[in-house]
Amino acid sequence: MKSFVEIDKENKGDYLKLLSAVSKLSGLFSESSIPFINYRVAENIFCRSFKANNLSRSDTAFDANYNSIGIGLKTFTCNSNTSTEKVAEFNSLSRVLNAFKGKELAMKLGEFRNDRINLANRLYNIKSSLYHIVARKERELFLYETDYDTINISNIHSIKDNKASLQFEDGNNLYSYNHSKSTLFRKFIIPKNAYRLPIEIIEDPYTLLLELFEKKVFKPANDKLVKGQNFVVLPLYGMRKNEKFIFEKSGLNQWNAGGRTRDMGEIYIPIPIEIHKKYNNFFPTRDTHFNLSIPTGETFTAKVCQDNSKALMTDPNKAMSDWLLRKVLRLKEGELATMGKLDKLGFDSVIIIKTDKKKFKIDIMKTDSYKEFCNE
Repeated sequence: MKSFVEIDKENKGDYLKLLSAVSKLSGLFSESSIPFINYRVAENIFCRSFKANNLSRSDTAFDANYNSIGIGLKTFTCNSNTSTEKVAEFNSLSRVLNAFKGKELAMKLGEFRNDRINLANRLYNIKSSLYHIVARKERELFLYETDYDTINISNIHSIKDNKASLQFEDGNNLYSYNHSKSTLFRKFIIPKNAYRLPIEIIEDPYTLLLELFEKKVFKPANDKLVKGQNFVVLPLYGMRKNEKFIFEKSGLNQWNAGGRTRDMGEIYIPIPIEIHKKYNNFFPTRDTHFNLSIPTGETFTAKVCQDNSKALMTDPNKAMSDWLLRKVLRLKEGELATMGKLDKLGFDSVIIIKTDKKKFKIDIMKTDSYKEFCNE
């Protein structure tokens, strides 16, 4: 495909203009001659400019979905032509990874990394993927695309292991793993044909902002996510002795409950009582049907049900299990959902976004998102 710089220029787009504008305001944050761009701002600029679906909230392998192409967006300071950057965190799997060393550790990292890429492929119907890079140097930006390959586990070599880190190659890229931070890094190389965007940093950005707001040329935002008003986060687990666990006979494993004959697709997402107490008007009343859209755009009929409205279910119930158990978690019929499976894939919560009274969206959220939601 064409580079995003070419696409932007051919469509007389705003991408390069917005990157340049934000970079020129670097004096708000730094005295350096190297432009400053917050990574979230770079993601938002990209998605706005190319009408891509922003995936950064779910914290899966990709930051954006552009026409079924998974995009990893990276912006970083680069004083040379190479930079080693974080590509994955495995905090919830640190105990598992600590049991391995050398090539076995490299292979396990490859397995976990590839699992998360494949998860994002399934979630968002991704057909191919790439990294879009904005490298920042003195008074200019370097823009280019590079591969977003899975790790070739069968070709892992050049392994260097010590107390601080593990380094290995797979024939395509050089990776390093920081033991204490449980973080995987990859070396990125700026090609000679990268697009160079000169940047003149404004000397006094504060005066510019004062003049801008005096003219009142801005439009207030009214579509932002507001906690409890248009979104909540739900856990896929329960707590026992301060440890997470998945109920063996309810929740994601409701199909395993006794008492009557159960369908293998019978599941529900637990709604903690605290959600109803704090945000009692978020969900429709019990047994009231509403639309629930999954990340691919497919829409289910759903409802809140059971005692104390503790369960979010689809109607038919099998629709939820086909998506969450079969497509996302890749569980076979009769296979229990476990915290180990969730930890391996890097999520344990879901976000529910309300677009109106009878229209909702659902997506996965990274590990500990429900905890963070409650503590914010």
